[in-house]
Amino acid sequence: MTERNWGFRTRSLHAGGRPDSATGARAVPIYQSTSFVFEDTEDAADQFALQKFGTIYTRISNPTINAFEERIASLEGGIGSVATASGMSAEFLTAAALAGSGDNFVTSSALYGGTHTLFDVTLGRFGVEARFINGDEPEAYARSIDAKTKFLYTEIIGNPSGSIPDLDGIAEVARAHNLPLVIDGTFSTPYLCRPMEHGADIVIHSATKFIGGHGNSLGGVVSESGKFDWGSGRFPSMTDPVASYNGLNFWENFGEYAFCTKLRSEQLRDIGAAMSPTNAFLLLQGIETLPFRMDAHVANTKLVVDFLDDHEFVSWVNYAGLQSSPYFDLAQKYMPRGPGAVFTFGVKGGREAGARFIESLQLISHLANVGDARTLVIHPASTTHQQLSDENLVSGGVTPDMIRLSIGLEDIEDILWDLDQALHRVRR
Repeated sequence: MTERNWGFRTRSLHAGGRPDSATGARAVPIYQSTSFVFEDTEDAADQFALQKFGTIYTRISNPTINAFEERIASLEGGIGSVATASGMSAEFLTAAALAGSGDNFVTSSALYGGTHTLFDVTLGRFGVEARFINGDEPEAYARSIDAKTKFLYTEIIGNPSGSIPDLDGIAEVARAHNLPLVIDGTFSTPYLCRPMEHGADIVIHSATKFIGGHGNSLGGVVSESGKFDWGSGRFPSMTDPVASYNGLNFWENFGEYAFCTKLRSEQLRDIGAAMSPTNAFLLLQGIETLPFRMDAHVANTKLVVDFLDDHEFVSWVNYAGLQSSPYFDLAQKYMPRGPGAVFTFGVKGGREAGARFIESLQLISHLANVGDARTLVIHPASTTHQQLSDENLVSGGVTPDMIRLSIGLEDIEDILWDLDQALHRVRR
């Protein structure tokens, strides 16, 4: 094929999805195999020593999963991706690749509750300190950096606070200190925002959400830009000889692919949080309709937000697409198509009214997920963020009356009817 800068929709369908060489199958097959035959003993030895690329064992790589990784890297604008079992494992493996005991990283406190606990408790037990800052001000990141800091971290759309960080400003701080900027892009997807275009070095997604889009498959993925200088001296694990691979040096041997190679051949290999081939296949199906679904998600969300913002029984609405939002300008800059389909609002009457509202819904599903084709609802303070202290709830932007909605693809008239009848039932 001729050289061409293919469009996003085209790459959503074709990237990584060549016809199967053995059968001619056009859809990516499910290679449901744990392991793969070597050509000979030399081929096996070279693959195990990272002297040759190949497929050894599905815990490390698999052709179906590789197709998913290639498609995500293409859409994200990165040079490579590594798929994992879930979004949480993508976060953990990334942190494990970048930091060790005695190191720290600087992160916004406006995070998904599970991420906050992973950073604060689990990584803390391994001796890695998460330095939480309130908000996403670049200056706050700069003040928290020291010689042991290994990376900066934030979510492109805070869950559930809805905060939008100044990516360009934080990236400038990261570059000034020779640190990689890691962004969780789950709520925006590469269709609405590509953080690497604004200075991010590593982008993480819970593919379980909008990328898959149908609530049927778990998966995570980590992509790298290939632009970060891992040879600055701040990352010995990238430049020191690796004993388990006969003394090779990730940065010297793999250059711009150093991080992805290390993540796959060390963290994924040893921790084993591998994506299943069947889930990779289902996620690939989701990606094929990603741009169309995201346009529809955002269109429905704007109508729902306007409806709730004017509703007499709603006390507040937090969505960066509203001009009243403090994040409106940042959302317009980084996500001109719209700041996603997840937002929060408060029901008049507080926590008890919020609970009655959820129990009064007929169409909208009450469950712990977002990014489904169906509209979903949850009360964060008592579910996804219940493990946080009152102080951490406040710093994360989680209030007792907060309701989180993930707007789906149903007829907008039906979504609005269900919200309205539930709000009126609460008042009665």
